[in-house]
Order: sequence, then C-alpha cells, then structure tokens
Amino acid sequence: MTMRSAQITRNTLETQVTAAINLDGSGKAEFSTGLGFLDHMLDQIARHGLMDITIHAQGDLHIDAHHTVEDIGITLGQAFAQAIADKKGIRRYGHAYVPLDEALSRVVVDISGRPELVYEVEFRRARIGDFDVDLIHEFFQGFVNHALITLHVDNLRGSNAHHQAETVFKAFGRALRMAVEYDPRMAGAMPSTKGTL
Repeated sequence: MTMRSAQITRNTLETQVTAAINLDGSGKAEFSTGLGFLDHMLDQIARHGLMDITIHAQGDLHIDAHHTVEDIGITLGQAFAQAIADKKGIRRYGHAYVPLDEALSRVVVDISGRPELVYEVEFRRARIGDFDVDLIHEFFQGFVNHALITLHVDNLRGSNAHHQAETVFKAFGRALRMAVEYDPRMAGAMPSTKGTL
C-alpha cells in the first residue's frame, strides 16, 4: 500500500512554513516553530494520531505569534488535503474523548470536503506561559479551511488551561487517526452516497 504523504511549503511576507505529513506513520515528530508550547501541542497530534509530522516555521514573532500559528495551521491543512488524496476506503468519521486529570475534551471529525469549525473551548486563563490561547482557535481554523474537513471541538470541563489545551490536541489526533483509517469493509469505495467527497 502506498504511503499517504505530502509536503507543502508556504512563503508569505509574514511567514515561511514547510509542513510534511505521513498519515500512515508511527507518530514521529519534528518541529521548529519558535513557539515551544505549540510544538508541544503539535507533538500530541503526531503521537496520538500515529502520523509522522514535520514542521519548520519562521515568522514575525517580534510582532506576535498570530501569523505564525495561523499559517502553520494552513500549511499543515494543505499537506493533509494532498495526502488524503481521493479518500476512497477511509472511515471518514472519527471521534475521541480524552481526559487529562480534571480536564476532558471531545473532538469529532468528518473528512467531508466541506470546511466547518465548531469550537467550544473556554480557557480559564488567557495565556499558557507566553502563548495566547486565542491562537489555538486560529490554528484549527486554518487547518479546517485548507484540509476541507468538518471539525467539532468541545472542552467539556477543565480548570487548568494547559490540561484543557492538551486534551483538545490529543483528542484531535485520535479522532483524525480514526477518520483516515482504511475500513476493510469499504473495499476502496467512496464513503458517501453522493459518490464524492
């Protein structure tokens, strides 16, 4: 079976981002974004999604992290869309509940061809270290818009913002892993009554 993988480079006046993904990997990860907390969260996607992900990014962090985080989401989403290819035989839907101590998050994915993000996460504080938690939404919005998936993210409870964020990213990795897996009963068929996704 051919590995489903892709690499995309996106260069703008604000950022330079290269993202590579192998959907059939083992969870290997390599990140250099200049944002330690984001690297830690991206590692959760790779490890729990069993995807190999490499991201190298340079951005205008002297302004703030917004452009860099958003463009990483966009570039990774583009790589995902290329890697998933025709989507034949995949499960299409994925979901996961992930706890971390007092925090619990639920993520549901549809590899639908239609970008839609429903994001219900209320963090208990505005920053985790020096990372602005608003940028987590920007990452997922960028990914969804370019991966062409429907994504529902709900933090059901939590009092520690780091735990809240980590459960979101772990659940995202697990849900994505389920959705992109091949279903042996599909026999390469398109998982849609429309015949296309």
